[in-house]
Amino acid sequence: MGKALPNRRQKFTDGLMRSKFLCGLFFVLAAFCALAAETALPFVSPMFGDNMVLQRGKSNVIWGWSQPGDKITVEIAGHSATTTVGNDGRWQAKFEPPAAGGPYTLKVWSAGQTNEFHEILVGDVWLCGGQSNMELGLARARNGVEEIKSASHPEIRLFTVRRQVAYAPAAVPQGSWKICSPQTAGENGGFSAVAYFFGRKLQDELHVPIGLIQDCLGGTPAESWMNPATLRQLKDFDKPLDEIARLHAKGGPEYGSFLMHWLDEYDAGNNSWSAANLDDTDWKPVPIPGGFQELGVPDAPAVCWFRKEIVLPDPLPGGKATIFLGVIEKMDTTYINGRWVGASSWVENPRAYPVPEGILRPGTNLVTVRVFKLKPDGGFRSKPDELRLVLGDKTVISLAGDWKGKLSVDARPPHPLPLTWENYPTMPAVLFEGMIQPVAPLAIRGAIWYQGEANFTRAFQYRTLLPLMIADWRQAFGQGDFPFYIVSLPAFMHRRDHPGDDGWAELREAQALTAQTVKHSGLAVTVDTGDADDIHPKDKEPVGERLALVALAGEFGEKISYAGPTFTRAERASNAMKIHFTHTDDGLVAKGGELKEFSIAGKDRQWHWADAKIVGDTVVVSSPAVAEPEAVRYAWQANPVATLYNSAGLPAVPFRTDHWPLSTESAKPW
Repeated sequence: MGKALPNRRQKFTDGLMRSKFLCGLFFVLAAFCALAAETALPFVSPMFGDNMVLQRGKSNVIWGWSQPGDKITVEIAGHSATTTVGNDGRWQAKFEPPAAGGPYTLKVWSAGQTNEFHEILVGDVWLCGGQSNMELGLARARNGVEEIKSASHPEIRLFTVRRQVAYAPAAVPQGSWKICSPQTAGENGGFSAVAYFFGRKLQDELHVPIGLIQDCLGGTPAESWMNPATLRQLKDFDKPLDEIARLHAKGGPEYGSFLMHWLDEYDAGNNSWSAANLDDTDWKPVPIPGGFQELGVPDAPAVCWFRKEIVLPDPLPGGKATIFLGVIEKMDTTYINGRWVGASSWVENPRAYPVPEGILRPGTNLVTVRVFKLKPDGGFRSKPDELRLVLGDKTVISLAGDWKGKLSVDARPPHPLPLTWENYPTMPAVLFEGMIQPVAPLAIRGAIWYQGEANFTRAFQYRTLLPLMIADWRQAFGQGDFPFYIVSLPAFMHRRDHPGDDGWAELREAQALTAQTVKHSGLAVTVDTGDADDIHPKDKEPVGERLALVALAGEFGEKISYAGPTFTRAERASNAMKIHFTHTDDGLVAKGGELKEFSIAGKDRQWHWADAKIVGDTVVVSSPAVAEPEAVRYAWQANPVATLYNSAGLPAVPFRTDHWPLSTESAKPW
C-alpha cells in the first residue's frame, strides 16, 4: 500500500483490537477444555438436536459414535435408514428428508440407547463463515436493540459453533439449535447480524424454514479455515505447518497462537508471577513508563513483568471501571489482584480494558502487567498521564510512577522468537480442523462468507487462497459445488486524497475475481457501507439482504436485480476512456448527482482524478492531465466516495481496467 500503509495499518489494528482482547483468555481455557470434549464421543453428533433444520431436497447424512458392530436406525416421518458402527466407533447413515415444513420428530436408536429430537423443521441450511464482521452480534448492529425485540421468527433456527482450535481433525462440534426469538437472537451479544438479516430475507421470500449455522471467529485469516493438505501444495505455509505438527506431537494445549506456545516454553513467570500472594521481595524498583533499562534490557527483545499496588476508596463507586495502559509495544497481559483483565499483541493501540465486576476491592489492589517488547523504544510508549485506572464514577487513579519489575526472558539473539505475535488463533488450518471438519458432512444449501480484513496486506495471495478454501469446504461437505456467496469489503479507514495503489481495494478485487471464476459463487458489494473509524461497521442489514438477493437470483432462479454495475470492457474514445458494464438494470445512476472516485492514467502510470459522465449504459472518463489515457480505476481505495449505482439501487463493483503490478503482489505470510 506504499507510503500510506503504516497509518492505515494503525487504523486497521485500532478497530480490530477492540474485539480481540478477550480472545487470549478464552483460548487458554478452551485449549484445555477441547481434549475433554473430544474424549466423550456422543451417540449422535451435536449438529443434530431439538429445533434443528434439515436440508430439503437432498439426502441428509447423520452420524455419531457407539460400540463397533452396533446396528443404528434413523427414522423421521416414515423415512428410515439403517447402518452399522465401524471399527473406529463411528457410524454414519444417509436418509431422505420429508417435505419442507414440519415440525417432525427425528429418532435414532440402537439396541442399547435411543435419542429423540423434537421440533425438527425441513428447509434450507446455510453455513455462515468468516471473521469478526460475520461474528458481530445483532445487539451491536444499527437498530439492533429494536431488531432483537421483533426477532420472533419460529421458522428460523440458529446454531452457533463454539470456538474450537484443533491441530488435527476434531470430531465433535459444540453448540445447539435454537428457535429464533428475541431471547435467542439477542443473548451473549446476539446471533450474527449479517446471518440473521440474510436468513430473514430468505424466509420472507421463500416461505420455507431457514437454518443458520454461525461458524466464524474474529481476527482470523483465510488460511486458518483451509485444509492443511491444500496449504502444503502452496509451499507458502510449510514453516508454520511444520511447527504445528511439532506442537501437536509434543501434546498440550492447542492455542492456535504461536505466541502463546512460545510464552509457555520460555516465560519463567507464566501462570505464576501474576499471583496476588507472590513474594516479590527480589523484584527491582522501576519507573513506569520505562522499566526495561533498570532490568538490563533497554534495547533488547525481552519479556518483563511489572507489579504495582494502588489504594482504592471505601466504598468503591458503582459502575464499570476501565484500566488504561497507553500504547504498548509489542504484547501485554494485564491482571488485577491475580485475575486476568485483558491482553493484546497489537502495537499501535492504546490499551483500554474493562475490569470485570468483582475484581476490584476497597483498599489495596495489585496491578500486574507482563510486557513482551521487541523494539529499543518498545514497552510502555505513552505519556505518564495516559496510564490510569478510571473507576465507575470517573475517579482517576494514576498508574504512572514507582513499580516493581523482574526480567523473565532475555530474547536477544540467538534466543528464538515466536513465528507470529497474535495472541489469538491465526495459525494455518487450525479452524478448518476445529470448526469446519466437525460440522461436515451436514447437508446444507450453501455458505456465506464475510472475511478478508485479516488478509488485506496479502491481497494478491488471496486470489489463490479464497478459491482453494471454497474447494476445501466443498470437498469436506461432499455435496458438490454448493453456492458460496462472498461479502465484498465495506469502506474503512479515512479517505486518501490522491489516487494510487491500495491493499484494501486489491482485496476487494480478489473477492470479485473469485466470484467471477468459481462456479456457483457470487458477490455482495458493500462499498457504500462502512465506517472510517471502525472496522466493525454497524450497517449489517444491507449486507445480509444483498447476500440474500444474490442467493435468490443465483440459487433459486428469481428474476430480480441482485448485482450493481459490473465492469466488462474499456475502449479508448479520443482523449477519454469509455467503460462498459453489465447489471445496469434500467440504467446507470450517479447517486447525489455526480460521479466520483474515477481515476485515469496514461503510459506513465501516474494516476489522476478524472471527470466521469454517464452515456447510456457506459461511463466516459477523462482528465485534462492525461491526453492519451491507458487505464481507469473506480473506487480504488479503502474508503471511496462510491456514487455509481444502477437503477435498482445497487452499488457498482470497484474495478480497474489495467493489469499493472499491484502493491501486494510480493507480500508473503512468513
